[in-house]
Amino acid sequence: MPCPRLAKPALALAFLLGAASLLYSQALPTASRVGDAQIGAGYSFADPDYVHQTFQGFTVYGDFDFRTHFGAEAEFHQVNSTNGDQSFERTYLVGGRYFRTYGALLPYVKAMIGRGQFEYPTGQTELAYTLYAVAVGADFNLGPSLRIRGEYEFQSWTNFPNGGFTPQIVTIGVAYHFAGKPRRR
Repeated sequence: MPCPRLAKPALALAFLLGAASLLYSQALPTASRVGDAQIGAGYSFADPDYVHQTFQGFTVYGDFDFRTHFGAEAEFHQVNSTNGDQSFERTYLVGGRYFRTYGALLPYVKAMIGRGQFEYPTGQTELAYTLYAVAVGADFNLGPSLRIRGEYEFQSWTNFPNGGFTPQIVTIGVAYHFAGKPRRR
């Protein structure tokens, strides 16, 4: 006949060992996203490197962040001469970006390739060139859907006459942020 004094502890031990597989679990993510997108516009100042003046204009951009720190961006710049001649610089760019998140601050770097058009003074000639650009900037979250941006961009235009063309552009902008939808498992 078994000892009644050991029956209760033996039963408790058997219960715990049998239920151990139920106690072991792994947390599943509560939500994951396909990606984050934002579209924005900004006011731009450019040093065109062709004439000694500041061009001013606007920028429109869109970002899609498909990984934790990686995304893609497309942007359009239109900056015009401020001295009354008909000079302008227009660029269409696409490329990748790397960003980090520190609370509401999202600093980033990006590298892009695209096409640029330059209208010479007095509207004499408008030519298009391939260009490369690198930029550094930061987005700041003002809420779940609104971001402000500050950015510095350096461009290098290929085959531009007289030794090349390397404009620099500073943009201050605002964007609407579309949060990604959770993925189904």
